[in-house]
Amino acid sequence: MSMKPIRAAIAGALLVLSACTNTGQTAAPAAASASSPSTSTQTASTSTTAPAAATNSPLQLNSGNFQPEGVTPGQPTGTLVGKKVEDLRADLTRLQASVADENKQLQSLRAQSVTTASNYHNTVAAIQAKLQVGTTKGNPILVAQWNEAQTQLEAVNTDLGHMNSLANEVASNAALSSYLLEASRAAFGISGAVDEDHRQLSILEDETNRTTVLIDRLLTELTEDISRQTNYLGAERSNLNTLALAVNNGELYGESFAARNYAPAMAPPLPPGSGIATGRPLVVIRFDRDNPDYEQALFAAVSAALDRRPNAGFDLVAVAPSAGTAAQVSLNSSAARRSADKVLRSLTSMGLSPDRVSLSTMTSPNAQTNEVQLYVR
Repeated sequence: MSMKPIRAAIAGALLVLSACTNTGQTAAPAAASASSPSTSTQTASTSTTAPAAATNSPLQLNSGNFQPEGVTPGQPTGTLVGKKVEDLRADLTRLQASVADENKQLQSLRAQSVTTASNYHNTVAAIQAKLQVGTTKGNPILVAQWNEAQTQLEAVNTDLGHMNSLANEVASNAALSSYLLEASRAAFGISGAVDEDHRQLSILEDETNRTTVLIDRLLTELTEDISRQTNYLGAERSNLNTLALAVNNGELYGESFAARNYAPAMAPPLPPGSGIATGRPLVVIRFDRDNPDYEQALFAAVSAALDRRPNAGFDLVAVAPSAGTAAQVSLNSSAARRSADKVLRSLTSMGLSPDRVSLSTMTSPNAQTNEVQLYVR
């Protein structure tokens, strides 16, 4: 593996990014600050580029149209079977009218959801464009745009609720159509029918069967739309949370970790603590001043680690200096833990699931100030 040294100091907090090989091995990080001598380090060579905007995918729904063909009228025959045919024909007519109304609702909900989602993406794109060129922290214009994007996304969620209700109605009609199909077939066995009764029954059975197939297709596409829209909303909510963090800090991140589609993992993540055992942290953040600016570089480091190992877990360690009295060590440990909690909240806001991060505390004679270390496992 080709190696060369790299050092990074960010707004008073030393943040070191160590690259991993495809087999998950991390290189030793730099452990230097402006006030301490540097030590030699080796990392895989990396290139630094501006963060790319999240590639938000538009909402994709099905396009099937499910309009019933109608029911063929028939003449009364005066027989008991003829009366049964009339009743079944009336039931099928009402069923098809209900299906036509449900189809109309579906087409309206699809168009409304896609339009609202498109407006949402336009709003998000405007925010990302401003962040890309640089802006102030908590820019009120971007905050207002973010609130608008949240409202638009909730409108898509409202449409999803209507789709779920519609699916329940279609499922009820599917059960009714199955009943009518069985009833029309059973009517052939009733005695006292004339030839015209059986002719009309055959037509009715064919039309009921086609209606049953149409309803099944309607329910299938509607179920797929609900699944797609549910997944879309989950991903975009995560992206929106990450975007809120970016607006708050006035700098562009990328797509939320939770919204990314990775290839299936080849192996499960290693158990908690295994990353610490390597002794090679992915990131070191030194809290030698208030509110160090570390989130942009932290996002880039974790993003790169997940690109290499989509199944990776992380060990987050609060490190305090072991020098000083017992009271000083206790105070430093508490402060380091609060800093680690802050970093964990940042990771969660970026879309990283909390169950992929284990949090621990330790003291070190090598630490000159409180720091937080992040290891890949």
